[in-house]
Amino acid sequence: MREKLRNIYYRSSLASKIRYSYFVLLVPFVIFLGFCIYNLWAVNNNYEDMILSTVVASEFSLDFKKDFDYETYLLIVGNKTLEESTLETMLAEANRIVDGLGSLTDSEENRKRLESVQKYLSNLEIYAERIKTNLLEGNRYEDNIEIWENDVQIVTSLLRESIFQYLYYEIQDIQESHTEYKNFFLAMISYSVLAFGAILIMIIVLSYLIPRSITKPIRRLAEVTDQVAKGDLAVRSSVRAGMEVNLLSDSMNSMIDKINELLDQVTAEQIRLRKAEFELLQSQINPHFLYNTLDAIVWLAEAGEQKKVVSMVGSLSEFFRSSLNQGKDVVSVSEEMMHVRSYLEIQQVRYQDILEYELQIPEELMEYQIPKITIQPLVENALYHGIKNKRGVGKILVTGYLQGNVFCLQIEDNGIGITPERLEQVRCNIKRQEADGKGSYALYNVNERIRLNFGEEYGITIDSVYGKGTVVAVILPCIEKEQMV
Repeated sequence: MREKLRNIYYRSSLASKIRYSYFVLLVPFVIFLGFCIYNLWAVNNNYEDMILSTVVASEFSLDFKKDFDYETYLLIVGNKTLEESTLETMLAEANRIVDGLGSLTDSEENRKRLESVQKYLSNLEIYAERIKTNLLEGNRYEDNIEIWENDVQIVTSLLRESIFQYLYYEIQDIQESHTEYKNFFLAMISYSVLAFGAILIMIIVLSYLIPRSITKPIRRLAEVTDQVAKGDLAVRSSVRAGMEVNLLSDSMNSMIDKINELLDQVTAEQIRLRKAEFELLQSQINPHFLYNTLDAIVWLAEAGEQKKVVSMVGSLSEFFRSSLNQGKDVVSVSEEMMHVRSYLEIQQVRYQDILEYELQIPEELMEYQIPKITIQPLVENALYHGIKNKRGVGKILVTGYLQGNVFCLQIEDNGIGITPERLEQVRCNIKRQEADGKGSYALYNVNERIRLNFGEEYGITIDSVYGKGTVVAVILPCIEKEQMV
């Protein structure tokens, strides 16, 4: 029987299916109406349970003062240790209950009272912390007793009073609303029965009128959308059957035209967006580096190291000049090396006891093009995550070599290195084109800017041995300035 009914349904026309659907909807509608009626009565019955919840809140207000005062006293006199004390647990539970009460009330005045309670609880947290600090320092018994008598007990009394006020007005509002809600529920039941009868008549009428006017044009529109879904963006709709269908047909044609336009724009727009994002990140200068450099210049000036001051100011000037570089996104390797050298000269003054560096770039690589501020972030990583985390003097070595149609710049340090687990995580982040915010952001940023400027086959690689050092290789195409578009 079930299979027979299924076959009849699938062989029926769309208009018949819509008529069947209206009648099928009656079953869940009746269930829903019964469910609503049941819930209206259930809400009315459960409404009185809310009054019982206020009793719980009143018990909290009574027990909290007694328990908190006593628990504080036990801690002060030494009957309980800091580890055994439950003050933090009591305050956390009190905050949880107060937050729960806040979700129950609709009274603005009661919300203000709960805000006062939260402030009292915050004060109790402060007093508890003071008592704990005094206990750790020792010989502060009188101070703790004074806090307990003049602060803790007063605040717990105020807290209890505020909760009592909250409960009084809340119960008053609940009792006043109970009668109104009950009358409202009864009226809603009556209106729901009348609405059900009207909707039933409406469904019967519409089940015959609506399908005839919509099924045929919808079928024709469905054929057009099916062709579009299969990728045929040359198709157009010519359906004309009333204002709404005409509007839908015209909108579909406009949508197809827009899709064609957007498909042409999306790829180029995404590339431009990613480039703009990384150019913005590239242009940001670390303020801490500037502050520390200026502090070092002041220190050198006060020490009378005029030559070092002149040298450091010159390096800082050259660093910012290279960073701005007239707004160019891609520079020559020689210009990038000037930027790196300025950075290292500044850092060597600050870290002269632990930092050595050497730049060994062949002359034949100097005119090749590289995204601006590519090497400096990697050198900074080598200094802060490698050399500064090891004992003794560290060295940063920047080298380069030519290999066919590509060239490679290597940043090598003999710092602390990277553990195998962390190294694999960093490599995965670079491969998935994402940063985890744990020191790999510079690698991610540099790699993405290289990919956006030169293509997917270029970027960076990283190798490291924990305890020995790290090597980061930057792989770029051999393109000179004249070849850049």
